[in-house]
Amino acid sequence: MSVAVIETQNLTKQYGPQKAVDNVTFNVYEGEIFGLLGPNGAGKTTIILMLLGLTEPTSGRARVLGVDPTRDAIKVKGMIGYMPENVGFYNDMNAIQSLKFIGELNGIPKDILQERIESALKTVGLDQDAKKKIGAYSRGMRQRLAIAELLIKEPKVAFLDEPTLGLDPDATSRVIELIETLRKEKNMTIVLCSHYLEMVQKLCNRVAIMIKGKMVAQGEIEKLAREKFGIGQEEYTLEEIYMRYFMEA
Repeated sequence: MSVAVIETQNLTKQYGPQKAVDNVTFNVYEGEIFGLLGPNGAGKTTIILMLLGLTEPTSGRARVLGVDPTRDAIKVKGMIGYMPENVGFYNDMNAIQSLKFIGELNGIPKDILQERIESALKTVGLDQDAKKKIGAYSRGMRQRLAIAELLIKEPKVAFLDEPTLGLDPDATSRVIELIETLRKEKNMTIVLCSHYLEMVQKLCNRVAIMIKGKMVAQGEIEKLAREKFGIGQEEYTLEEIYMRYFMEA
């Protein structure tokens, strides 16, 4: 196994009497795509927010690329990329203007930024629509633009929250291909939150299942299948494995 770039130990977040995240421990390793699964309210987004330094844990610890996001959130933000479930853009800008704006906010030098913008737009397939107003973009195009925002920062770690939500099959396929490109060509470590289990099974090296704030399982999909169904000749889908854990929780 390669170097752990994300480490959590007994990570807990409590709001009053309610534990949104309850004693969670896991590692994510360099160059892997790690799937974080669970129903709404399971604690997935809260974990991401703690790893980004956007909310503090009640107890436990976390490290992202060796840095404590609670103590040095700015440093962590400079090394990672985050694509939230609902990406916001200025609709009166075009793609070039939007990426330039993001690049300047992140302190990328102008001579480097222009080259990164051109490369990112080509990678995500928006180079021919780069001067079109974002307000005229389809949801799939906006998702690809959000991935371009990740690329110009050249982060070592990316958090993708429901990157294919609301997309048609063709747009979904294009986003899946882009995520594979981030790992294979950029050696980017990716934490992927999604309800689209077929995509997770296709992309992820390992997965973790969150239910009611607890991480009830983590590991390779084949390992989780053996734990729940035993050793046999049948192959089980991630959806079947997930539902078995969900029903037993």
